[in-house]
Amino acid sequence: MTDKKGETVIVQISDIHVGEEHFVPSLLTRCIDEINELGPDVVIITGDLTANGFRREYDTVKNYLSPIKCKNLIVQLGNHDSRNVGYMHFEDIFGSRYVSFNNNKITIVAADSSEPDLDNGQIGREHYDWIKSEFSKSNKGNFKIFAMHHHLISVPNTGRERNIVNDAGDVLETVVDAGVDLVLCGHKHVPYLWRVEDMLVVTSGTVSCLRLRGKIEPSYNIIYVRDKEIDIYRRYPFDKVEKIVGIKRKEKKSKLCDKFIEEKK
Repeated sequence: MTDKKGETVIVQISDIHVGEEHFVPSLLTRCIDEINELGPDVVIITGDLTANGFRREYDTVKNYLSPIKCKNLIVQLGNHDSRNVGYMHFEDIFGSRYVSFNNNKITIVAADSSEPDLDNGQIGREHYDWIKSEFSKSNKGNFKIFAMHHHLISVPNTGRERNIVNDAGDVLETVVDAGVDLVLCGHKHVPYLWRVEDMLVVTSGTVSCLRLRGKIEPSYNIIYVRDKEIDIYRRYPFDKVEKIVGIKRKEKKSKLCDKFIEEKK
């Protein structure tokens, strides 16, 4: 819930993996308790809800997520969820694989990057215009967020670059042209942050799976969007909270404005 300072709070969790032997229920239920204590405006789940996309796994995920006390819950598919034509069960339970959220503070566009029975993914050229169109509907000055499961930019310690979407260059151009401020990803259980031009690309770790790399621990992200700044924290269920980044928001000029200034010179 937005506070008196006009602050918008967003929680990103990812890679739940219900049905895997490495899934730890207590981590997920603890995370949900922490979310409810925080009372965010939006909760985004960036994919891999299940192990293999089976209906019984989706039903279990739905039961786990039902206690979340946030009216704006955005749920996305991951590569594990699209296995065994699991995206059909996703649509039955969670609805569209392409959604947007828009209020007077933030605009969120979420797109499915998964491919049935493939670990790699893509957004697809047929969706670029839709992404731009959804962001164009946002109010002036809105903080713009694009969410997807796969990586948009390679992340250290995640293996070969197959982990980025196949059309990463085109997607990157699309979101930069749309004036996106923040991209949220999941996929390889490695939390990381990149800065590209004036845009942050934030990857979440897994919240409830012990299939981890090195010394990485299960975690999720908390994002505070304010009028003049953005703070991002990483929280570990049952454990600490650490600040990842705090930056000033920059006033962006549209390309039309840039063109006008150039013509006046």
